[in-house]
Formats: sequence, C-alpha cells, structure tokens
Amino acid sequence: MGEVVMYASVSVDGFIADANDQPGPLFDWLLSGDVPLDESGVLKVSQTSYDYVRPYWDQIGATIVGRHVFDMTNGWDGTPPGVPHVVVVTHRGRPEGWYPEAPFSFVDGQVLTAGLVDEVRMDVAPVVFGSGKRYFGPVDAQHLLEDPEVVVQGDGVLHLRYRVRRRAI
Repeated sequence: MGEVVMYASVSVDGFIADANDQPGPLFDWLLSGDVPLDESGVLKVSQTSYDYVRPYWDQIGATIVGRHVFDMTNGWDGTPPGVPHVVVVTHRGRPEGWYPEAPFSFVDGQVLTAGLVDEVRMDVAPVVFGSGKRYFGPVDAQHLLEDPEVVVQGDGVLHLRYRVRRRAI
C-alpha cells in the first residue's frame, strides 16, 4: 500500500482559504514561474519548485479532498485533476446520479485523527490570513511531526515535508 500524504498550499498561519473561502495569493507560486508544471501550460513554477513538486506529483495515486472542495468544484465534473482517483471525506455519500463511473470514493472521518497519515507536505505562501479555513481543520488531540525531512525555498513559496510521528502502542 502507498503512503498517505496530506498536501496543500497554506498561509504562514496555517490556512488554506481566507474567511470568505478564497485562496487569495496561496497559489501565486504556481503561476509565476517559467517552467511548465503540467501539460496544460497554465501552471508555471520556478525550476526549484518544479524539481521538488513534479516527481512527487508523478507518484500520486489518489487525492483526498473534503466535501466542501468537492461541492465547490462539482467534483471536477467527474474527471479528477491529474490523478487516477479521488477520495472525498464527507458525512454524505455520492450525490444521487452524479457521474456514476467517475473514480471517486466517499468516506466518513478525518484521516489525520484516524492515524492514517504518513506524511504532511505544505507549500507555504508568504501571506497571513488571520482567520479562514484551517489546513488541518478541527483536530481532537496533539499530533507530533518529525523534524522536516525537506525544506526547499522556491520563488514565493517554501516547500516543507514532515513525517508523522507514530504514537507508541
């Protein structure tokens, strides 16, 4: 089985969107470089960010999103963006009649709290929101991470990678 990785662009204070549910400048680093990150040519990053992100993106087998993101994007109309499968964390199931063949699974729960996350990756943008949607959402307890395995400074972004520390049984 592959590793479960939480991965997002976040503000310095840990938000993935502001109080109005807007990402603001969190994704500016994905549009401000010279190196195309994907086939669309829309995403262009610095060479440093490309060298860090592209190999990782090529290994992604599934993406986990919350129901809010699923609803905002209408599940990308049944076609996941660059991944073969999407897992939607929700208390509600698949919408009735919604793209029955789409490679989406709907599950209940929080993967970090359940102890299913092996690694946390964050692309930290140089902005402080102060309030909004938290990257980790509500958590029920403290979760310790190892020292960062990787720290890469791109243009307008700091890429961080942490292993999740497992609790002794």
